[in-house]
Formats: sequence, structure tokens, C-alpha cells
Amino acid sequence: MAPVEIRGLTKRFGSVAAVDDLSFEIGAGRVTGFLGPNGAGKSTTLRTLLGLINPSAGEATFGGLPYERLERPSTKVGAVLEDTAFHPGRTGRNHLRVLAVTGEHRPERVGEVLEEVGLTAAADRRVGGYSLGMRQRLAIAAALLGDPEVLILDEPANGLDPPGISWMRGMLREQAARGRAVLVSSHLLAEVAQSVDDIVVIAHGKLRGKGTLEEVLGGSDGPVTEVRARDADALERALLAAGNRIDRDGERLIVPGATPEAVGLVAAEAGIALTGLAPRARSLEDVFFELTGGAE
Repeated sequence: MAPVEIRGLTKRFGSVAAVDDLSFEIGAGRVTGFLGPNGAGKSTTLRTLLGLINPSAGEATFGGLPYERLERPSTKVGAVLEDTAFHPGRTGRNHLRVLAVTGEHRPERVGEVLEEVGLTAAADRRVGGYSLGMRQRLAIAAALLGDPEVLILDEPANGLDPPGISWMRGMLREQAARGRAVLVSSHLLAEVAQSVDDIVVIAHGKLRGKGTLEEVLGGSDGPVTEVRARDADALERALLAAGNRIDRDGERLIVPGATPEAVGLVAAEAGIALTGLAPRARSLEDVFFELTGGAE
């Protein structure tokens, strides 16, 4: 059973379906990017998953249980939503201390998570004086207090400067390496592409695409390889004989549905010297606009 499962999830507000029969899973030890244009239904999905909104149909569960049935939920799920608020008069450390008492977490966890998000030096400053990026780090520290199995982050890079974004990428990978299932909702496509293992794309509340990053970027034909050879005609004949499709651009051969390893093996068996061999990857921006129809 997956750490996070969404099955046939639908949420209607009057006649409008904000989320429409949505289904996907989030795996343990993986970072999943949850993408979609403004108004796609991402926030509604996350709020339904966290029990803040009741679904019209379907279910959203953690290990088979809805959020409201989890025992000590902060030890199972840590979440950061866009509208996270803090008492401006409290220090960062005291904010976390209050949450640690409420969640029945070890007091030592406060210092541990402050160190983990790089806020130890600012821990005794009032939150009202924090930058937006520091507030984001504090919110993530709060989400990590219970050492949860699942981490859900909505636009976590908001307010972060370039070093902060670099830190964010490393933090996401580290959380997955610890076995957590990490779900990241973001509009920063280039950053997502450098951080995630899997992608879920929605638009108008409907699922538009899902799979590993490689599968989604590869398109419906799977991987695509670009290859050059000293004898392009001979390579083309060899690849066609091996059952491949070829799109030719001068001396460059494009081989849809084949990995560089597979193309290289065909060339080696035919005794053809290659002068270039590389995967041809679409950008995440290309895929996003293809799947969502360019919706804003």
C-alpha cells in the first residue's frame, strides 16, 4: 500500500468541479512533483488530502487511512501550505516549542529541525523580523518536527534566494533518501525538474499525465535518441532492420522509442563507428504546456 493514495477524488463547488476523478499514488523514498497551471486544482487536492476540505466523491488516504483517522497525525504527515501563518512576536524556537508540546514530540527535536533547515543562528529572533525565505524554512522545520513518513510542500521555494533554492533541492533529495514520500506542488518547472523522481500533471481538475520524470519527458514514445555516424546510411539501414523508426535530419538520425544504449548496441553489432550518441530530452516546460494546452 502506497504512503499516499488518491482514488477517484472529486471536489465540486456548486456546478464547478475543482477536482475531477483524480487518481495517483506517491511512493516512499521518492520526490513527486505535483504540477498544474493556476486554478488546476492542486491546492484543492492538497487540502482534501489533509482533511481540510471534504471530497464530493472518491478518497485520499495515507497508508489506507484518511488524515482525520491517523493517530498522532504529525508523526505520519508533515505539511507546508502556502498560507502558513506565524505569531510575529514569538521567536522561531518558541514557535517550534509550542508545536512540539502540542504534538507530543521530543523537546530535542526543536534544535534538531532548526539545524536541519539552517535556522539555528536565527532561532531566537522574533518571527516578525524574518524574511519570507526564513519563514519558509521555519514552516518546513515545523513540518519535520514529528519525523513524519510523508512530507507535503506547497510552493516551498517561494521567497527563497538562489542559495536557498539550491538548499531546497538538496533537502528534498535528503528527505526522500530517508525513506519519506515527498509531494511538492510548484510552478517553478525548472527547479522541479532538478529535484523530483516522479511527476503528476493536472489541468482543470483532471489528470493530464503521470509517471517518472524520464517517462514524462520522453513522451508517449518513451525515450528518444540522437545519433551520428561516419556512415549514416549504413546506420539507418541497421536500425531499420532492428525494428526501429527513424527520423532523419541530414547526417543526424533521431530514433524514437530507443535508448542510447540500445542504439549503440545496434551500431556495434553492425561494425559502424559512431561520432555522436545522446538522449534527446524535452524540457519540463515543453511537456507541461503540451499536457495542459498552455493553460495559464
